[in-house]
Amino acid sequence: MSEHAASDRFHEQLPKNLIANVANFLISIIIGIFLVPYFIGTLGIAAYGLIPLTSAIMGYVAIIIQSLDTTVSRYLIIDLQNGDFPAANRTFNTAFLCLSLIIALMIPVVLVVSYFIPVIFNVPAGQETGTIILFICASGAFFLRSLNGTYTVQLFACNRIDYINLVNIVNFLVQVILIVIFFSLKGPTLEYVGFAYIGGALVSSAVAIVLAKKTCPYLFLSIRSFDRTRIQDLWNMGGWVFIHEIGALLFIQIDLIVVNLVFGAVSSGEYAIPLQLVYQLRVLAVVFTGVLTPMILTFYAREKIGTMIRVSQSSVKLMGLIMALPLGLICGFAPQILTIWVGSKYAFLAPLLVLMAVPLIVNIPIMPVFSIRIAYNRVKIPAFVSLFMGFGNFVLALLLALYSGWGYYGIAVAGGVMLTLTNSFFNPWYAARILKIPTQNLVKPIVPGILAMAGIIGVAFIISSVVHLTSFPLFLGVILIFCGVYSLALVFWGLDNFERNLLHSYIPESLRRFFKYSDIE
Repeated sequence: MSEHAASDRFHEQLPKNLIANVANFLISIIIGIFLVPYFIGTLGIAAYGLIPLTSAIMGYVAIIIQSLDTTVSRYLIIDLQNGDFPAANRTFNTAFLCLSLIIALMIPVVLVVSYFIPVIFNVPAGQETGTIILFICASGAFFLRSLNGTYTVQLFACNRIDYINLVNIVNFLVQVILIVIFFSLKGPTLEYVGFAYIGGALVSSAVAIVLAKKTCPYLFLSIRSFDRTRIQDLWNMGGWVFIHEIGALLFIQIDLIVVNLVFGAVSSGEYAIPLQLVYQLRVLAVVFTGVLTPMILTFYAREKIGTMIRVSQSSVKLMGLIMALPLGLICGFAPQILTIWVGSKYAFLAPLLVLMAVPLIVNIPIMPVFSIRIAYNRVKIPAFVSLFMGFGNFVLALLLALYSGWGYYGIAVAGGVMLTLTNSFFNPWYAARILKIPTQNLVKPIVPGILAMAGIIGVAFIISSVVHLTSFPLFLGVILIFCGVYSLALVFWGLDNFERNLLHSYIPESLRRFFKYSDIE
């Protein structure tokens, strides 16, 4: 296939990927919005807090596998872009066998940890057995999906993000359907949440294998394709990615664990409510970075470094301006959102929600440049910095939780401060150093998003002071007006021609005639 034909296919796939990402996000946030009050109403606030706590603990179980997936995707993309299918097959089979061995070694560790979960954490009386079963099932579901992650990595390498989202959507829907069925027929317990996780993993894993076979028929399991020399390549990069992931989890997955250990199960459940919205904002960020990352890696593989730099800069600006809208709305309407969502009794969590959301306007836009160090295999220094700052976040969170008198607000402050310091200084500096461009080229694009978010918060605060937004239809109407006005302002006044063209490449063919367009080479 010619490079021009490959480029056409690449651009043709972008809108499909974005639409699938948006669909995945919408389904995820709808499920999240309805499940939280459903769990609180059926299980109680203390038991509900154990569900996101289990996910947080599973994050630490997942770091080895996620590190391997990140590394494999880098090598697979380069192999496939070069048309070297035998090398791609060696990468795939080596990764699959290594992953199988890792999971086999981790199973007894998870079983032991599961048994002691009620001893380690604050678990409501009578929920001990259910918590153990929930953790075992969540671990089993994770191992199932991880083992088939080598197939979704194929989809990522082939830029079929739409298929990956289909797999995730199937997992979400099966989980929710099974939870509702189990709770309706058998009664609400944590065990049934775990069983639903297993069911979702089984069905979505089967879908992943089918789609991977359709997309990459030239990649197949074969012991003969196992390559010991490939282990060294994967380990050299994957080991540093693993260290980086530990640091990242000390940023984003430690707070709920600390809240449970220091303040108890009820506080953990309360903290998990605004944390769920913050999680959905991170999912929204993945909607766009999931589309941008294959683009940046592909430009690197094709040695189009100038275009990769320009796309990276524009991506940071676009991410900031796009995220400014939901962040501004959540901060400006925090009490109204919590009241409509989970009831007025939890509206007191509005300051905590704002405290969690505001730092994201800096921490999310910088995410597209992370793929630069993956492309160049420059992951050693970021790994050390991530681990150091993540450990600093853990220590600061404990100190503020125990001695500041701020309660679990101190834990949110620790996370916001440490993560923002890392993403404001080190990450843009290091990416700029790799690309040999001034650091300000990756820092300045963040500023428009900050200003946009501040403006939206101000307008939202004024509206909430004048209009009593307690009914969902009225609130939804205000939000839709905000979205319409901001979208028009963003497209016509917030972007330059290159950024409009980059945004244009995500739009379905039927809508492109409304926007100026020139291809991104």
